Parts: sequence; C-alpha cells; structure tokens
Amino acid sequence: MTEFLQQLLNGLSLGAIYALIALGYTMVYGVLRFINFAHGDVFMLGAFAGYFLAPRVAQVLPAGSLAGALVVLVLSMALCAAIGVAIEILAYRPLRRRPRLTVLITAIGVSLLIEFTCQHRLVFGASPRTFPDLVEARNLDLGGVTLGTTQLLVFVLTALLLAALTFVVQSTKVGMAMRAVAFNEQAAALMGVNINRIISFTFGLGSALAAAGGILFAMSYTKIEPLMGVQTGLKAFVAAVLGGIGNLPGAALGGIVLGIVETYAGGVQGLSNYRDGIAFAVLILILLFRPAGLLGRAQIEKV
Repeated sequence: MTEFLQQLLNGLSLGAIYALIALGYTMVYGVLRFINFAHGDVFMLGAFAGYFLAPRVAQVLPAGSLAGALVVLVLSMALCAAIGVAIEILAYRPLRRRPRLTVLITAIGVSLLIEFTCQHRLVFGASPRTFPDLVEARNLDLGGVTLGTTQLLVFVLTALLLAALTFVVQSTKVGMAMRAVAFNEQAAALMGVNINRIISFTFGLGSALAAAGGILFAMSYTKIEPLMGVQTGLKAFVAAVLGGIGNLPGAALGGIVLGIVETYAGGVQGLSNYRDGIAFAVLILILLFRPAGLLGRAQIEKV
C-alpha cells in the first residue's frame, strides 16, 4: 500500500505538469481550431529562462528561498508569454484565413526552427544542463510516503494557476471575449471584440502556463536540453486529447490521468521500457473509442 501511494503521489506530480502544458494546447484549439505544435518548445524555453534567470535573482534574493523561486517563475512566464505572442503575430496571423493544413505545417516549421536554433553552440548548445535548485530540497514523511518540497510546490502552484485561469476565462471581460471568439468569431467581431488582441492574449496566456510547466519540470527532473519539449509536448497533447481538446477541465483531468498511468507503468516490471509508448497507446485507444475525450462532447458538423 505504501508503494502504491508513493507511485500515486509521483503520478499526480507528473500529471500536474502535463496539465499545465495541455491547457495551452486546448486554449489555442478552443479559439482557433488548430494545434500549436510549437507549444512544447515554449515549454523548453521556459525552463531555460529559469536556468538563466535564477543566478541573477539570487543576487537580490536569497538562493533557495521561496520568494526567489516565485520571482524566477513569474519572470519566465512573462518572457514566454511575450514569445508566444510574437509567434502568433509573425507566424500564424498572416495565415489565419488560409487552409488549416497550411497553419499546421507552419506550426511544425516553427517548432523545428526553435529546436535547432537553440541547439546551436551560440545559443544553448546541445549538451544537457543541470537546473539550479530554486528551493531548498526537503522530504516530508507522511506515514511512509515521501513528499518532497518540489512536489509540494508543483501541487500548490498548479492548483493556483488552474484557479487563476478558470477565473480569467469565466469571470472577466477578456475571458468572455475569448469564449465569444471560440463560439463564433464573426459574431464576436460584429459585437466589437478585437479578434487579433484576444487571439494574441490566448497565445500569451497559454505560453505562460507552458513556461510554468517548464520550470516545475526542470525543478523535478533537474536536466534540461533544447529537445526536452518534443516528447513532453507530445504527451501533453495526448493529455489534452484524452481529456477533450478545447475543454479546460478536460485538459487538466487528462494530464492527471496520463501522469498516473505513465508512472504506474514505469513501476511495473516488464512495462517500464514501454513507459513512453503507453502515452501514445492511450491516444490511439481514445481516438478509437471516445474521439471527443473524457469530458469532451461530440459535435455534428453541418455541410
């Protein structure tokens, strides 16, 4: 039972990170109906932003303090939000009226551009780097189950960010505008909604959440490199589809479920080598038996 609970705790921690990244996928899809495959690379940029910001923040705030970690997190989120807005304006906005396949291919191109640019020796380089300790590492013993300070921080920050996102989308004017654009872009424009501004805000908000996921992932697994967003980003996309692409609670649920399944699979003898493949097997099963996802609703397309 102790091992079962420990694996559950580890799965929840990993799933919370997947949930943060999946929310970015599902927000963009909900508004524009296309998949931003460069989102995983923004996740990677968030981790590297934290890597370079941490030593500078440590010159002002004590290293390993919670305040310093929060400053690094907020600055990284702001930086990646700006990058997300820039990607939308430069790469996606000129193609908004083009076929969706064109935008999809462009998204893949933007992803490859970021990855191979960051691998250049004048940028980040291809070698993995060790992420600095933003908080002092401690372990709490909960009746035989170990809860690390990093895991606790992952749970608390994920819950706060999800609550903040829900408030923005459901209880603010800009959130109402986002929902209006997602429902009917032309009608929203006729009602005075600035479509370009709302779409850019959506990209910025999703990219900020991806940066938070990158910081929390780097704190949990310590090693970062320019291709870290490829596999993690694809798994987060699986989580978004699992929960119901375009559905915010579904993205969070999909991330949690995928994290738990992947963690338990890694702890079972004979399945540990297939841990990464299980995530994509889940995607195939969902597409076969419930294409709309766990919380999604099937929509009838009129010809």
